[in-house]
Amino acid sequence: MQIRENVSLQGLNTFGLAASARYFCSLHKLGGLRTVMQWTQEHPELPVLFLGGGSNLLFVEDFPGLVVHVRLRDREVLGQDNDYVYVRAAAGENWHEFVRWTIEQGFAGLENLSLIPGTVGAAPVQNIGAYGVELKDCLHELQAVDWRTGELREFSQEECRFGYRDSYFKSVEPGRWLIVAVVFRLPRKPQWKTDYAGVREQLAGKELDACTISDAIIRMRQEKLPDPAQIGNAGSFFKNPVIAQAQWDALKAQFPAIPGWPQAGGVKTSAGWLIDQCGWKGRREGDAGTYAKHALVLVNHGNATGQQIWAFAQGIILSVQDKFGIRLEAEPGIIFHPCSGFTGQ
Repeated sequence: MQIRENVSLQGLNTFGLAASARYFCSLHKLGGLRTVMQWTQEHPELPVLFLGGGSNLLFVEDFPGLVVHVRLRDREVLGQDNDYVYVRAAAGENWHEFVRWTIEQGFAGLENLSLIPGTVGAAPVQNIGAYGVELKDCLHELQAVDWRTGELREFSQEECRFGYRDSYFKSVEPGRWLIVAVVFRLPRKPQWKTDYAGVREQLAGKELDACTISDAIIRMRQEKLPDPAQIGNAGSFFKNPVIAQAQWDALKAQFPAIPGWPQAGGVKTSAGWLIDQCGWKGRREGDAGTYAKHALVLVNHGNATGQQIWAFAQGIILSVQDKFGIRLEAEPGIIFHPCSGFTGQ
């Protein structure tokens, strides 16, 4: 496996930012980790970044260490029992292409997660979710390797400790484990998840199957979210915040239209609504801005730098905190300091 120097990452992040890696290599086979391990022994002072599809990252500056582009590819139907079909995918597989492949095989369960950018291996780190479904709902187990020691380990669904846009790999031991393959448990008798705003309308009068639902989800995402090939973005930039019941009650009294959904430990509200109420929807500062159709999506109109987009995001965070007393949290990984082992979606 060849390690190159001073490699542009502009085509490997969906914001289209002109960042570069001091060192760079592509990981096509798991055995290539031996080269990464040797490199880290020779450069112990430099960080390592494992990069998937680059759809959940903001490069605020060039990366000073080694970027490892994870290109592991494989899809396999492992078998089935009375209730489920088990399907395995390698970490470098494109997420949306894998979802559509499972549907083509006649399997259901992932259709609501169609058109989410990124790779299979990065999806559990973030516990991706959309339209009433999260990755944890269909994950059976995964294989991950401690890239510093070479230890290969299986994690059950419970051991992944999934939360809202969170997992063991993101919050408990960030940077230690590189996910190399994921096994999904897909129901043989699916129960369609269509009771979500907008989905019901798209599917009204149609006979339901996985392909029909997937097509509807794709249309909805295309109508609401910008195509990174046309305008740089990383999808939803902020998490929907979960706040205490008492704070929610106070905000509801002051802002009756604020949306909310009961959660364990509080109420989840809409980050997009909060941002819109603060006047940021469609706003632009230079080439950094928010998407005109969705306040939650930050965009690069052409030549914005990572610093400019992050400064724009900070303005949103302060504005929302000042008006509502809620501090928004960014979904993407913000790459501006050494964070050895971070796996980017």
